[in-house]
Amino acid sequence: MTQVTAMLVMFVLYGVLPAAGLYLGYRGIKKVTAPKMLEYTAMPQLGYIPEKSLPVDVKTALEQINRKGKKLRLIYGDTNNDGKIDDKDTINETYIMIQNLMDRHIPQAVADYRRLHDLDVADGARADTTKIKHSDVTGKQALLEVLKTINTQFDDLLNASYHQDGQKLLATNRYLQTRFDHPTAESTMQPLSNLSKKTEAIESPTLSSTDVKNPVAEDIKR
Repeated sequence: MTQVTAMLVMFVLYGVLPAAGLYLGYRGIKKVTAPKMLEYTAMPQLGYIPEKSLPVDVKTALEQINRKGKKLRLIYGDTNNDGKIDDKDTINETYIMIQNLMDRHIPQAVADYRRLHDLDVADGARADTTKIKHSDVTGKQALLEVLKTINTQFDDLLNASYHQDGQKLLATNRYLQTRFDHPTAESTMQPLSNLSKKTEAIESPTLSSTDVKNPVAEDIKR
C-alpha cells in the first residue's frame, strides 16, 4: 500500500465516516424530537399544522370535514363518472361552494384561531377560555361553530346525494320489472303455440314416430 493510498484510507476512516455518523445521528434526533405535524390532504391550503396548536375537538372536526369533503368533491365534481375531476366534467354551483369552503373559508378560520392561540404565552389558554368582546364565545368556540356549520352542510349534501342515487336505483328496478315481467303479446303467444303442438304429439298413443316429429318439423318450416 502506497503512502497516498494509506492517507486516503485514514481520511475515510477517521474523517468521512465519523462526520457521516454525526450527521445521520443529528437528523435522527431532530426527526424524533420534531413536533408532530397534521396534514389534511383534501384541504392542502391548510398546510402542515403542529399537532399541539389545535385542541382535540378541533382536530376531530377537521378530520371529519376532510373525509367528507373528499367524497363530496368526487360526487359533485366528477360528473362524467370517470374517477377524476378534469376539464371533461361539468362544474356546477354545489361543487364551487364545496371548493370555496375547503380552499378558502376553512383555512382562513383556522389561521384566525391560530393567531389568537399564539397571542397568549400560556400555551393558548386565552383563546380557549377568554370570551371575545361583544360576544358570548371564546376563540375556540367560535372556530368550532364555524366547523360545525360546515360539517352540517356536508352531511346534508351527502344525504341528498344518497337519496338521489337511491331514487335512480328504484327507477331502474321499476323499469326492469316492467320490461321483463310484462313481455309483448307476440313474444308470449309463439312459445305457447309451439308447446301445445309438442304436448299433443307426445300424449297421442296412436301416432308413429314419424307423426310425432311432424309438428316440430312444421314449426321449423314456418
